[in-house]
Amino acid sequence: MVAVLLILILLGALISLVAAFRALTAYLRFRRARITFQGEVTDEVDRLAARTDELESSLSALDARAAELPIQISELQQSLSTLQVLTTALGSSLRQVQRVLSYNAIKTLSAARIGRMLRAASAPKDTQRSG
Repeated sequence: MVAVLLILILLGALISLVAAFRALTAYLRFRRARITFQGEVTDEVDRLAARTDELESSLSALDARAAELPIQISELQQSLSTLQVLTTALGSSLRQVQRVLSYNAIKTLSAARIGRMLRAASAPKDTQRSG
């Protein structure tokens, strides 16, 4: 009976030793995983902080550009108004030039016809004088 009790005690001690060894390896794996995770989380937090800084500066730049937009829109509207005035003036000038050119064309055409008519009228007289 003492031998059975001794075997049970040794068996319990062996099981406790195996459990302690497994607990120790589990603890070491947990510690390694925690260190790796902590390092990765720290790196990711650093990256996110840097990205947040970039986003904040980008937002500031966009805010500054957005503040300039009304001024630029106003300048663009003034430029468009000026362009409309200039386009209207150019159109009027071109219509006037067309009228002048068409009047000059009619005048030139009439002068050419009159010249031909005068030449035609004087031609028979010239032939009579020479003959």
